[in-house]
Parts: sequence; C-alpha cells; structure tokens
Amino acid sequence: MTVTIRAFRPDDQEAARILILAGLGEHFGFIDESMNPDLDDIQRSYKANGAVFVVAEARGGIVGTGALIEKAPETGRLVRMSVSPHHRGKGIGRALVGRLLSEARARGYLSVVCETNHDWHDAIALYRSCGFRETGVRDGDRHFSKAIGNGKWELGAGS
Repeated sequence: MTVTIRAFRPDDQEAARILILAGLGEHFGFIDESMNPDLDDIQRSYKANGAVFVVAEARGGIVGTGALIEKAPETGRLVRMSVSPHHRGKGIGRALVGRLLSEARARGYLSVVCETNHDWHDAIALYRSCGFRETGVRDGDRHFSKAIGNGKWELGAGS
C-alpha cells in the first residue's frame, strides 16, 4: 500500500474531521464535537492562520492527519495527529511527524513540542520513537519536546 503525505486541501475537510473525531471517540469513549470547533473549518482554523496541516492518503482516502502550529517564534507544536485504526503500526504516524518536523525546520523553529493524554499509549510511543523526550506531566497530559535546530533530523530515539 502506497501512502502519500501531502498538504491538506479543502476537499479533505469532511474526511479529516471524521477521522480525527473518530480517534478521539475511540480513546475517550465519546465525542463532544463542541470541544473541537477548529475541525469545522480546517482551512480557516489552520492554513489561513499560517499553520501546516497535512494528510496521509492511501487508495484515495484520508488515513492520517497532523498539523504544525506556532507556539512561540522559535517553537512549533504538533496537534491533530491521528491515524485510522486500520492503518496504525505501518509507519504512517512517523511519516506524518517526519513531514511536520521538516516543515518546522523550514520555518526556522529550533524545537517542536507536543502533548497527549497520560494514558494515550500509542501516541506516547510514537513521540518517543520519533526522538521526543518527555518534559513533564501537567493536568493529566504528558508533554514532549524535540530540539531540531541542529540542521539534521532523525526519527530514532537518539536524535
């Protein structure tokens, strides 16, 4: 199966929204759509505000998403990372992170941060495998950081 990581297009809106909300519902056992207004118009919420939003496409369908937003002038933040259950464990999450790290470097960021719930074990494993280090736990969320300002990036834990 060939997977392509590409920039979000407006016609991806509904598929990306459904994928992300389904992942949240899978983890939390319910979906409160009112808590996710950014997903109602991804183009406006992310791309129009200068963020990078990418999708993973396989066989003509969206199987993953991820976004890079600016947290501070030299720091990017990964958000909306999601891979469909049937496509997990195939390197799609790592490919999404890799693409977003490349985008972060192109923007001149020196580090990238992310967070996930303390019990979202797949996401924790993904970030660790991509070289992020845990920086703390606050309000039930695990926080991670990765320095990228050295001009190279590798997805292994040693980078």
